[in-house]
Formats: sequence, structure tokens, C-alpha cells
Amino acid sequence: MSNSTTRKKVQKKCKIRGFTLKVDALDEILSFVSQFDDSDHDGAIDVVLEQLQLQPLKSSIIDKQTVQSVVSILLQADAAVDETLGGLGVCDAFLVPKFRYDPIKKIFYKPSESPPPIHGNASAKAALYKDRFLFISQRLSRHQHFAKRAFDSEMSDFGSCEISQIQSLVGQTGRRWVLGLISQLEDGHFYLEDLTASVEINLSNAISFTHSFHTYLRLSQIKSNDHFPDRTYKITTGFFTENTIVVAEGEMLLEGVFQVITCGFPPLEDREKSVKLLAGHDFFGGGILTKEETLRLAELEKRAVNDMFVILSDIWLDNEEAMEKLERILDGYENQEVAPSLFVFMGNFSSHPFNLSFRPSSLRLQFGKLGHMIAAHQQLTKHSRFLFIPGPDDPGPSKVLPRCALPKYITEELQKHIPNAMFTSNPCRIKFYTQELVFFRQDLLYRMRRSCLIPPSTEETDDPFEHLVATITHQSHLCPLPLTVQPLIWNYDHSLYLYPTPHTIVLGDRSEQKAFKYTGITCFNPGSFSREGTFVAYYPCTQEVELSALEDSDSIQ
Repeated sequence: MSNSTTRKKVQKKCKIRGFTLKVDALDEILSFVSQFDDSDHDGAIDVVLEQLQLQPLKSSIIDKQTVQSVVSILLQADAAVDETLGGLGVCDAFLVPKFRYDPIKKIFYKPSESPPPIHGNASAKAALYKDRFLFISQRLSRHQHFAKRAFDSEMSDFGSCEISQIQSLVGQTGRRWVLGLISQLEDGHFYLEDLTASVEINLSNAISFTHSFHTYLRLSQIKSNDHFPDRTYKITTGFFTENTIVVAEGEMLLEGVFQVITCGFPPLEDREKSVKLLAGHDFFGGGILTKEETLRLAELEKRAVNDMFVILSDIWLDNEEAMEKLERILDGYENQEVAPSLFVFMGNFSSHPFNLSFRPSSLRLQFGKLGHMIAAHQQLTKHSRFLFIPGPDDPGPSKVLPRCALPKYITEELQKHIPNAMFTSNPCRIKFYTQELVFFRQDLLYRMRRSCLIPPSTEETDDPFEHLVATITHQSHLCPLPLTVQPLIWNYDHSLYLYPTPHTIVLGDRSEQKAFKYTGITCFNPGSFSREGTFVAYYPCTQEVELSALEDSDSIQ
């Protein structure tokens, strides 16, 4: 953008706000704006003018000194974020704000300003499913193929996909689309439930639709004219388990059973669209940013090209071979010119599950040895931060999700050596400037495959990890398993939501190391470090994932 174009734009925006700029004041604003890329000039101008409006001005005529004071405030805030926070914020699962959706007013609201109790009453369990359903229902209602149409459109050529309530299926003939949660109300009998009723379903003839609803509707029309055989349908990815919410097409049989012909997960919504809709609501837990702060953080993020996260899962502190591997990694990064900005250590931290026979004092000593090992690497201790996330078999009150941070009794020996070490919940959320990252340590893939009601398809992919990623993203939930398989704290189910979709999801799993980019979301599993010697180096600025492993490392059985 040329200087004259920018000058005219500044003058126009000032005139709209009622400001008159002196020549030297205009030059000062142009000098500040020139620090940003051309694409960010509009935002930079708005930031300066918004800050000017906050000043106690005596006149609408702006001079150089006034602009200089405003620019100074912005630069000081910039430096404060860069130096004190380093652009990194960690949010515990128990501090994630809770929102609910009102389907009548069509708004999100906070049920309470105070955190909910850990032990919920019976209504909290029912609210868990209701809230999940409403979150996905409001998302689906905005999709072009499922939104209610006021007038006929070209889309009617492909048939109507308007969602019907299950209660309205009684006495109806012909095919209907429904949105419902798969549940097993009777042994061996599966039902589809929404907020109005439940209906028994027959999945024996069901197929899954493609991710492209437009393609599916086109095929549906062709099939209805008997010009195309059934084999033309493609199969989507994902694990269909009890408690997952699906969109299904079918028809009611005489015996009162809903014969499912087509089913699949609700389509995703672009993150930008969700964020725009939820403006003013902090779903992630990192706080609400003003336009000014977002612009400043985005600029700082562009400069953080050297920032790197090193992520390891399954660090068995009671295993000598695992500790030797860890020391090799620390030695390697100690000698690098630029130290990683963050090390993320995910459990399990012991090769044996925590139970009544487990001695916490032994794990306390092992954490002390780990602290001593890290402290011996002066560059890392000085320039890197260390984050610890508990695993499913680590010490804690119970195995329900979300899990609280490791007990202080166990970690205080390590903190004597590494005072800035951070201990957080599982899952946890990290804010890196403008990016949102979710970390979750759970052996989820094995459980999802065990709980699958329909064998996952292999037409689009035969990779189980890709099926897992598709499932949790479309369900907008980290663990959409039945509560009998994975118990949850009812009042904190919202801490596992993936809405709006984050930029990055880290799934610490004992399965094979994998990375997968799905609809713009970076997802990866660092693998089991103690078993396979695998870990991940992640560059958040570019969302680049380096799947790494120690050379010549033997597996630990």
C-alpha cells in the first residue's frame, strides 16, 4: 500500500471520528502504521484512533504530542506482553468458563458467575447431554443444507434436509432427517434421542454420508430416480459410538422403529464463523481480547518464528532407560543456539498404575531427581518453561475427567530445583498469542475402537488416528464416550468442549506417533516416549509438526 493511499485512509478515518489531524500528528501515525505489514494497516490505524478516543482530549484537533503519548502506551503494552507473559498462557480445565445455549432467545449465557461444584446433583447429569445437544444443534442450524428456508431455492432440487424433531415422526411416512444422540436404553436396543422424544433405531442398512453434503444430496437425487446403484455412496471417517450425536436420514416402520438409511456426524463450522458469532464470550478461558490487543498479539506472533514446543508423553520416572533417553534429549537442546520456549511433559509418570499399593513418597523422590536433571542444564532452566500434565494412571482423587493437577506433595521436590515449573489439569488449554491449543493425555484411540457400534469405513482412510480426529472434532468434544466407559465430572463436561475449534489439538496416546491436518486443525500424537523414544517438536507460529524419535533407541516393554 503506497504512502499516499495510507495517508488518505488515515485522514478519512479521522474525519469519521470527528478528529482533525495536524501535519506532524499525521506523520507520527504513519510512522507507527509503517511498522506493520500492508494487510494490517487498517487494523493499526483503528487501534491508534480507538486509543485516542479513550484519552481525555481538550480539543478535536490532534497534535503530535497527543499521538506520541498514545503510541507510547501501545508500545509499552506490546513490551509487557512480550516480556512478562512471553505470549504464553495456561488455562486449567477447572477454570474454563461455562456457557449454555438458550434455544428460544438463540443466545449463549453464563448460568452462574461462580464455578460450579465438583459434586453435581442428578439434574447435572441430564444437563450434560442437553448442553452437548444444543451446542451441536445451534451449529447445525446455520449449515447451508440444514438451515430452514423461508423461500424455495435452487437447493430444493436436491431435496429438503430440514431437521425434524423425533416426536414428529409418529404417524409420518416418507424419509425424514433427524438429529439425535445414540443411546442404549435397553440391552441390545439402540435409540436416537433429542429434546422431544426417543425412538428405537435399526442401523443394519445404514450407510454413512460423505463430508460434502452437496455431493450426498446430488447422489441421493440420482438414486431416487434409480439411475445409480447403491455402491456410488462413499463412506465418511469417524467412530460411531454410544453417546455420539449424529444426523440420520430414514423412515418410520410399522413396528415403530426408525429405519436408518443414511447417518453421519454433524458438519463442522469454520472457526472464523464461530468466533464471529461468539464475539464477547470467552469459551476458551484465555480472556476476551479487544481488537487492539488481538492486532498487537498477531504482530508479536509473526515475530515468534523461533518459538518451539517439545512435547513428550509417557515419561516413566521409575525407569532408568526412560530417564537416560530424557537426559539425551535435554542434552541435545541444551547445545542448541535457541532453546525451546516450552517443554510439555505428559504422564504417565510411572510405569505402574497408581493404586492402593503405590507409595507416593517414591514418586516424590523421582520428581526430585527429574528436577535435579533439568537444573543441570542451565540454558534450558534459564530460557525454557516446563509444563506437567497428569496421565490416566497418575496419582489423583479419581480417574474421572477432567483430572486435577498432580498433588503438591509429589511435585514440591521438583519445584525446589525448577521454581517456574507449571502443573496443570488434564486436559489443559494453552494460549499462544492469538492461537488456541488443547492438550489431552488419555489412551482414547483404544477405547473408541472398543466402543464402536458400526465398523469404521476404509474408503476415505484406514488410519484409526484420522477416524479419532474426525470424531472428536465433529462432536466438538474431547471424549464422546459413554459415561460407563469414561466417567466425567458432570458439572465440568464443558471443559472438554472443542467449540469453537482450536488451532491445535495434542492427543497424548500410547498408540503410534501420528500427525494429521484436518479441516485446518493441526492434530498430532507424540507417541509413547518411554516405550518407543518418540516425541514431537512443534512450531506454533507456522503450525509445523516435526515427528521425532531418538536414534538407536530400544523399545521398553
